[in-house]
Amino acid sequence: MVKHPEVRRGELLDCAQALFLERGYERTTINDIIGKAGVSKGGFYHHFSSKEEMLEALAARFAEAAVASVQAALETPDLAALFRLNAFLAQARHMKVEDAPQLRAMFDVVFKPENLVLYHRLNAAVVAVMTPVLVRIIAQGKEEGVFNVPDAQAAAEIVLQLGASTHDAVARAIAASGTPEEKAAADALEERLRFQGLAIDRILGLPDGSILFVEPGSAQVVMAAPRP
Repeated sequence: MVKHPEVRRGELLDCAQALFLERGYERTTINDIIGKAGVSKGGFYHHFSSKEEMLEALAARFAEAAVASVQAALETPDLAALFRLNAFLAQARHMKVEDAPQLRAMFDVVFKPENLVLYHRLNAAVVAVMTPVLVRIIAQGKEEGVFNVPDAQAAAEIVLQLGASTHDAVARAIAASGTPEEKAAADALEERLRFQGLAIDRILGLPDGSILFVEPGSAQVVMAAPRP
């Protein structure tokens, strides 16, 4: 039976994710993925042009899962915008902790200095998924008079691009893993994320502390996740 292209694509991503976690991204080859998925090279290249493109697709899929997991909160008509936003951010934090080993395997690759271009590709893939959701929430908050922003689209894009500003702090935390500086680097990352939450408050015109962007210890959990 011929499988639907989206089903086959999903199976390839599942196989790649399992292999990346088991062996590490750099030690996994396209031939390994092809063998595990039971497809031809032509079948692989019909869906993906490279291993890097697969990693980009995995990042987008993670973001889509985060959106899907809070769909009820996003769709319920009588919820206030600030509640929706904090519910969405809370679920994203929960998924990061729950999927810490997979994220750590990805982080070890994309936060290497030589992979800066790949990092920006992955960030763009996540932003593309998250932007429409955030625009809806911010537009609602603006209508409610809770968010003081001139343009919901611009505000959403600025908020999401703040994530890219943590690149160096994450890279330092990864580099310090397994060294005496590990805890200090993870603490510095967590402090950076708390400041990012404060920046979002200011962008949206909210009182400080309205947005809960990071929970105590969450950065340490992700950074301490075992490597493949």
